[in-house]
Amino acid sequence: MLELENTPLKDCFLLKPSVFKDHRGTFLESYNQKRFEETTGLHLNFVQDNQSSSTKGVLRGLHFQTGPFAQSKLVRTVLGKVLDVVVDLRPNSPSFKKSFKVVLSDQNHHQLFVPAGFAHGFITLSETSVFAYKCDQYYNKEADAGVIWDDPSLAIDWEYPKDKLILSEKDANLPTFKELGL
Repeated sequence: MLELENTPLKDCFLLKPSVFKDHRGTFLESYNQKRFEETTGLHLNFVQDNQSSSTKGVLRGLHFQTGPFAQSKLVRTVLGKVLDVVVDLRPNSPSFKKSFKVVLSDQNHHQLFVPAGFAHGFITLSETSVFAYKCDQYYNKEADAGVIWDDPSLAIDWEYPKDKLILSEKDANLPTFKELGL
């Protein structure tokens, strides 16, 4: 079974798979195309899987791909705990420029569906994390883009001390929403 929970952002939702637990541990089906399609009504062809590992305080994002390379993603935390954040960048969407955040962990096993046209980022809250995501478009370096994580116009509360954040040089120098011209 796969349960769908809507978020306040149009077309963005949480997926909660059934988790079977016993004295040996847990088992879950992390992805089943047929169940995904039946539950969401979406028919996507995920063509690329990505995985990253991070230490506590690492913030990755807010990233997105532009134009025909825009990616829908199905994201989850395999190990550890992250605060996952998405921002709707679609100008004609009723949730344009709004954000949503959720804790994804190896304990709750929740997955977040991030539609094409959204910026995405996360911060590792546990000592380490392993984060995995499926994409429906291949990565294209020329279409790689982002918006700065602390853009004042987005007012995202990352729930983490700013002075303890670890960012790549690229992520620390991303443009603001205004500079992107959105």
